[in-house]
Amino acid sequence: MRKEERYKGIIGWFSENVPVAETELHYDNPYQLLIAVILSAQCTDKRVNQITPALFADFPEPETLAASSPEVVFEYIKSVSYPNNKSKHLVGMAKMLVNDFNGDIPDTVEQLQKLPGVGRKTANVIVSVVFNKPAMAVDTHVFRVANRLGLTINSASPLATEKELVKHIPKEKLAIAHHWLILHGRYVCIARKPKCETCDLKPWCKQFNSKPVKE
Repeated sequence: MRKEERYKGIIGWFSENVPVAETELHYDNPYQLLIAVILSAQCTDKRVNQITPALFADFPEPETLAASSPEVVFEYIKSVSYPNNKSKHLVGMAKMLVNDFNGDIPDTVEQLQKLPGVGRKTANVIVSVVFNKPAMAVDTHVFRVANRLGLTINSASPLATEKELVKHIPKEKLAIAHHWLILHGRYVCIARKPKCETCDLKPWCKQFNSKPVKE
């Protein structure tokens, strides 16, 4: 199967069967989403959603978070992965927002990546979800699913995967495609035991169709 056919089939299936796909992180504004995405690195959305309500309530805007300290923030987020680093990142991020961006969330990947704790994946999530720009955030789910399906071939890095997906997915579909691949990886094409038999993407899946036939 040619790559163009695979992309067309997979995008077509998702478009018809999953017309709505959104982040599972809970947030009310761009500032809250930025915090949640920083916290979600190597941590589940479920865990992040459990601890952010108190954090958002006590630090409702960048100014209040910037005026706090990593030690104080740590107590709110200590149940997530790498809380020491993330508490420092959150306070540093808030200070930079206040000092360099007038408290506003930057709308470009380049500016967002200047913020402590914000890598390319997080920046792509923000510009895609908040600013509706054509961007593809590649996390472990997207990286795994894209390779298994054959949307990428032996991609060596998240950046290489991002470039390949952006090249082949229509711009108007990039934002939702990010969520399609994440959710598919989270609930169907899981890391250890992918649920291939119940997956409707089998007709286009490179890994499934390369398996030896059992006699």
